[in-house]
Amino acid sequence: MKLFAVFGDPVAHSRSPLMHNSVFKNLNYKACYTRIHLQDGSKLRETFFALGLSGANITVPHKEAAYMACDEVRGFAKKVGVVNTLVNENGRLIGYNTDADGFMFAIKEFGDIKNILVLGAGGTAKALSARFMEDGIKVSVLNRSKERLAYFRELGCDCFIWEDFTIGKYDLVVNTTSAGLKDEELPAPLKLIEKILDNSSFAADAIYGKVTPFLKLSKGKNIICKDGADMLLGQGVLANELFVNYELKTNDIKLHMSKSFEL
Repeated sequence: MKLFAVFGDPVAHSRSPLMHNSVFKNLNYKACYTRIHLQDGSKLRETFFALGLSGANITVPHKEAAYMACDEVRGFAKKVGVVNTLVNENGRLIGYNTDADGFMFAIKEFGDIKNILVLGAGGTAKALSARFMEDGIKVSVLNRSKERLAYFRELGCDCFIWEDFTIGKYDLVVNTTSAGLKDEELPAPLKLIEKILDNSSFAADAIYGKVTPFLKLSKGKNIICKDGADMLLGQGVLANELFVNYELKTNDIKLHMSKSFEL
């Protein structure tokens, strides 16, 4: 019996156990998936091996710590320095990033997106911004402070802090911050968010399972918006494929993960 988990702080809200256990149960794969509340990201590696895990997903705020914990990082995660999926490969910790492609799956229904504003500058923002740029999308990043913006400048994004923000027109604005996850906060001051939404066609929040204040405001302005559920599903399918080493069919994984959202 293989054991998998999701690490985060907070983590009680995570739907990942429901999603992955639905796949394992319905496809008779001998595995189980649980939640691990981890406050100190530097303890990630030792905790992973102490629990005898075969793999794990990483949520906020440990995605950059997960990158540091790996013996080897592969694919897109190597480019962005952000890991959200870990696999135990013969005692070596291998890191991947399935967030970015999961998000591209989520925003397909918005059509042709050419200009995106990303709110926040953490691990999720890094992965998404780099993936957007790969598709030739113009990316602007808005963060409270300038300390974390160097990565985005090097990437070629337009970077702003709250005080020097110059408003533009956006096809999509994405909240990657944790504002609204445990509280009723917005990712930036109300006046700023209102101005942004008045100049945006679509809105998305990486947070799922609740209507955040950011999404509430978007809906109030009749902007078509979505939470992070589709992103969660997209990255979950890709992560599960890595967990089971592609032994299960992608469509079967997607079917049973989708059904878990009805529970």
